[in-house]
Amino acid sequence: MKICIIGTGYVGLVTGSCFADMGNDVICVDKDEHKIEQLNAGEVTIFEPGLTDLVRRNHRKGRLLFSTDLTGSVKESLILFIAVGTPPDEDGSADLSHVLEVARDIGRAMDGYRIIVDKSTVPVGTADRVREIIGRETTHQFDVVSNPEFLKEGAAVEDFMRPERVIIGTGDVRVAEIMKELYGPFTRTGNPILIMDVRSAELTKYAANAFLATKISFMNEMANLCDRLGANIEWVRKGIGSDSRIGPKFLFPGVGFGGSCFPKDLAAIAETARENGYSLSILDAVLDVNRRQKSVLVGKVLDHFNGDITGKAFAVWGLSFKPNTDDIREAPSIEVVTALLEAGARVLVFDPVAMENFKTIFSDRVQYVDDAYDAVTGADGLLLVTEWNEFRNPDFERMKELMKTPVIFDGRNQYSRKEMKLMGFSYYCIGRPREV
Repeated sequence: MKICIIGTGYVGLVTGSCFADMGNDVICVDKDEHKIEQLNAGEVTIFEPGLTDLVRRNHRKGRLLFSTDLTGSVKESLILFIAVGTPPDEDGSADLSHVLEVARDIGRAMDGYRIIVDKSTVPVGTADRVREIIGRETTHQFDVVSNPEFLKEGAAVEDFMRPERVIIGTGDVRVAEIMKELYGPFTRTGNPILIMDVRSAELTKYAANAFLATKISFMNEMANLCDRLGANIEWVRKGIGSDSRIGPKFLFPGVGFGGSCFPKDLAAIAETARENGYSLSILDAVLDVNRRQKSVLVGKVLDHFNGDITGKAFAVWGLSFKPNTDDIREAPSIEVVTALLEAGARVLVFDPVAMENFKTIFSDRVQYVDDAYDAVTGADGLLLVTEWNEFRNPDFERMKELMKTPVIFDGRNQYSRKEMKLMGFSYYCIGRPREV
């Protein structure tokens, strides 16, 4: 099929390259000329495992093209995916200005029937607005589909190639069959392609993220309670996760969730509810818990040092909101480092891929090092914020020799309390009290 992807950000680039890998002819369009030049040169600035090879292979074979020419690309394609950003507005609602601008441009460029697909995460009712705007600009026939993405950063290519489910929102049987044909190669193992009405498809993405975020905040609440009761959150997690009605995923406590999806999507669906006269009280609580959770680790630091860390040096391992991505949007590390600096501490940071992005926020207010062990050299303490694999089994003996004070504040419960004690470290984690 001939496909146009409008927007070469995270979602657009993964979507376009995966469709191309299945033999489709794909044009990825972006108005950022520099980005298009980079992509045509084989440079992928987004860190995502497997994506660079996928882009380069399909671009080399001529199945994946990059262009700034939206009008020409629309004329060349049958299916047009809108994959531009929907950042949060001041009131928490999704800013649809980019989506609606693209819709206008599509309408003006159309020279025949097209299927327009909302791939961006958008509020319920967006497809209606897109349909209305395009209809003002053209007399040609078209259909608007909702096809929300469910891509986890760090595993996006795998998620697209082997989706647990594909959701298609359309009321037209013919369009549904075309979309099922497009996604057929990705669902050969039998995972479902669910056809539903457009508004239900739009809401499903928000509902899924809201439920997952709720599980995380619930476990963080339980972990904080464990700290006060002397219970062990690891046993609690295993105990409830073995219940098939609950399941084991998204039950790991920590320093809160971040990223481009959960905070933004929860705020957007909460605002949508308010606009329609309904309060999603559970989600308001989820967001509140998450805000407070980001301060828990620094609270343990202050408690250990009797409330005064002025002039002390702390290493922070992990800056991205999760492993295998360079995304720092809403990352807990931002709150952690800010709190340390405000308390008068000196901060040394290390992350395998996210430090350049971190510099855009903190500039020279922190010290950036090239190695995890450089960060702990002379440090009064280590804060583990993001659970990259390379932090799972470090050389603790070397760390103890390098650190001024052998104390670890583990925001991801990576290490064994018993082993840390045997090696001479003071050790703090989330929901596993010292006596456990």
